[in-house]
Amino acid sequence: MPEPTAISVTKSPDRDQDRELRPGQEHFVAPPDEVEVLATDRLDETAPPTSVWGEAWKQLRRNPIFIAAALLIALVLLVVAWPSLFTGQDPRFCSGDFSMDPPGGGHPFGYDKQGCDIYARTIYGARASVICGVGATILFVLIGGTLGAIAGYFGGLLDSLLSRLAEIVYALPLMLIAIALMTVLETRTVWTVMIILASFSWPQAQRIARGAVIQAKNSEYVTAAKALGVSRFRTLVRHVLPNAASPLIVVSTISLGVFIVTEATLSYLGVGLSRDVVSWGADIAANQKEIRTSAILFYPATALALTVLSFIMLGDAMRDALDPKARKR
Repeated sequence: MPEPTAISVTKSPDRDQDRELRPGQEHFVAPPDEVEVLATDRLDETAPPTSVWGEAWKQLRRNPIFIAAALLIALVLLVVAWPSLFTGQDPRFCSGDFSMDPPGGGHPFGYDKQGCDIYARTIYGARASVICGVGATILFVLIGGTLGAIAGYFGGLLDSLLSRLAEIVYALPLMLIAIALMTVLETRTVWTVMIILASFSWPQAQRIARGAVIQAKNSEYVTAAKALGVSRFRTLVRHVLPNAASPLIVVSTISLGVFIVTEATLSYLGVGLSRDVVSWGADIAANQKEIRTSAILFYPATALALTVLSFIMLGDAMRDALDPKARKR
């Protein structure tokens, strides 16, 4: 490596900020060819370009929280789709002869007070709760995301009207409105619960989508699309929405767990799904009196808690991966 050279800097009339060095003072400046760019610091021009979702996937697959949440969710979805793979018992078959019988062969959780197989009801109870949560989340994203995208992109009077409407609906307590409506309805099905939950929760998605679209529509690629003569609707669909979808996806995964808890709460209060539908909330309500003498309540409550926890963990992991400021370099 060549020796650094010593140079003296004198005050020049053109640069008043320079100082004249005192005797014995020297500045050491490395020659231009001394330090080379390391191979690890060079830009790999042969590598394919990565997108936001590609970078997010690299972060997610190294995140143990995401892996654990994904495995739990995959197990829950498998139980919802094919419960017969996990039990051959009929969850609606109850006999007083088996009332409060302890666990035995083929009945790992035993029987409840009505003589129903607790394990079978826990397995089949996942279907109603998860379907309500997924359906409500889909409607939540469609209604709130659409209105938020329209309000944020077009702005003006339309934005003001949709924002005021969202504020009015957002001020209504979701649980109280759901209890009031479910009480007066004669038929309470999965569809009824999904529609009610989505109808009074969409303002949250609307506000998040509106903010994301407002931020995305001021980007350079949107300006370039407008300069090329692309229509406003096509610009919204092809350029703005794909780049503004990440915060909405994150909040939807977290909201899914909230909707599952809300459905279970309504069923627990007796105003949710009808009694002939097997659900975790109904089983928790039916066995609450045995909480001090038996662990019957523990099984559906644990299944509900693990399911909700898995979706919340998934949402947290996706938020960290899709937020560039939260990524660890």
